[in-house]
Amino acid sequence: CNIFFMDSVGNDAAKAIYEQLVPAFYYCPTFKDCTVLRDQWIRAKYERKEFLCVEKQEPYSAGYREGFLWKRGRDNGQYLSRKFILSEREGVLKYFNKHDAKEPKAIMKINTLNATFQPSKMGTAHGLQITYLKDNSTRNVFVYHEDGKEIVDWFNAIRAARLRYLQVAFPLALNSELLPKVTRNYLKQGYMEKTGPKHTEGFKKRWFTMDDRRLMYFKDPLDAYARGEVFIGSQENGYIVLPDLPSTTQGHHWPFGITIVTPDRKFLFACETEVEQKEWITAFLTVINRPMLPQEYAG
Repeated sequence: CNIFFMDSVGNDAAKAIYEQLVPAFYYCPTFKDCTVLRDQWIRAKYERKEFLCVEKQEPYSAGYREGFLWKRGRDNGQYLSRKFILSEREGVLKYFNKHDAKEPKAIMKINTLNATFQPSKMGTAHGLQITYLKDNSTRNVFVYHEDGKEIVDWFNAIRAARLRYLQVAFPLALNSELLPKVTRNYLKQGYMEKTGPKHTEGFKKRWFTMDDRRLMYFKDPLDAYARGEVFIGSQENGYIVLPDLPSTTQGHHWPFGITIVTPDRKFLFACETEVEQKEWITAFLTVINRPMLPQEYAG
């Protein structure tokens, strides 16, 4: 019946009714987002009518959430049920290896937390990748839940806690400035080949993830930790991207090269196709052409 209603009143009028109380932190998906996000957004609006009533508080708005998620083992790759607790008051997301464990296996501070749906990489429709900084290195945690509503509620609960943290950390900032920082999708992911700092080592195939200014590379896309991270600063700090490799480059590699010049050294990468090369260069230019913020210098 909702489709007939939409037809009769029009899209804008339906939005005015069904989206009148969408919380600021709630992720409103676009056509580019994965199926579970788009599906749950439609169900939240029209089936559950979550954004119509002031009195009813949805679980993702509570500032505290507890439940079980399937978590991928760091070393064996098996998914096992783990208890997760998100506490806005403590400023942490933590998980426990045993259901009755007193001490958490990991404590992830909300100030460095990110969450992004990665169904194709994880091979599960509801796959969520959570990252946080541990000793200034990015740690990946891969989780899912069979129930689409449950995993999207977790995602929005993380976003709610992140927005609250940012509002406290930057009290003068507008919500419109903070919302892009609540969670972020990766600028680009995929395989490239890389060589070492001397440029004489063989080129090795690695999985790369461009997460804002952190370019991370992994042996396997679902590794818990990166093999290395490259910080990509801005043009005014001497960072340049070139669509080829130095003529002196040795060793066998994919045909489409990229050189990133940093103040310290040159990084050499090779892509399998010209399309991949162009997409990576676009991703690098996105951050190189953007002036650095004061807090990015500290990172």
